[in-house]
Amino acid sequence: MYGNSEFDGSAAAFMGGGFMPSQATQAPEPSFSHSRNRESRCLLPLTAKQIHDLASNDELNFISDGVEVTNVTVVGRVYQKEDKASEYTFLVDDGTGQIECNRWIQESVDADELAAILIGMYVRVHGQLRGLQGRRFINIFSVRPVTDFNEITSHFVECIYVHFYNNRLRKGLATQPHSATNNTLKGYQAAPPSQFSAHFGTDGVSNIGQMILNLLQQPAYLANEDGAHRNVIAQHLHIPMNKLMEELQSLVDNGFIYSTIDDDHYKSTVNA
Repeated sequence: MYGNSEFDGSAAAFMGGGFMPSQATQAPEPSFSHSRNRESRCLLPLTAKQIHDLASNDELNFISDGVEVTNVTVVGRVYQKEDKASEYTFLVDDGTGQIECNRWIQESVDADELAAILIGMYVRVHGQLRGLQGRRFINIFSVRPVTDFNEITSHFVECIYVHFYNNRLRKGLATQPHSATNNTLKGYQAAPPSQFSAHFGTDGVSNIGQMILNLLQQPAYLANEDGAHRNVIAQHLHIPMNKLMEELQSLVDNGFIYSTIDDDHYKSTVNA
């Protein structure tokens, strides 16, 4: 299962692999610096080779085609899985290279999620790109098996589109008149609609899950780094808390949302 592969603006925020288009065009950015912060937190589809080829002036800041990279998504086959008491580590090989993926175990649900990931299985990983002593790895915040192998092909198409958009189209837009430049830099909302959107949907997401996604993808919650508190979601949608928590966990497991400052705040991975 994987969702809309539309673009929410800059291809840096290309929402492949289960994400729906951002509505951020309705919420103007207060400043360029805030825009840059949001850019760096977008979820960028990359291959293992692209990750290893990223420019970096230290082990925390990475640049791809002029775009700051923090959160990434990769698709590939699991190799050399190592289970420890507090950490799971495995390699993902996507045919262009291998990238190490780590997940710290804090709750039983983390262990259960990682126990379902087996060597030889194709997976999609969402996480934060990090560097340490010359090596690069992903700190996982979501991992799930690939059940439709078209997703592997679509991921590579996304990586190609993002590269060409940020390397060519975005730079071309930056040379246009001032108003067009501002629209490009401000939240990166100038990318054309995805030609793949008709093929990918949020199949498998319940009606309540879709309601939650629609709420969290509103501009106000996309712009808020803390996301929305579960009580706010329940109040808006009139959902019993026990049912809401079931749906939130399902959306987290499938990479549509993630918890932010604590286990009670959730944010859409659109413009994450």
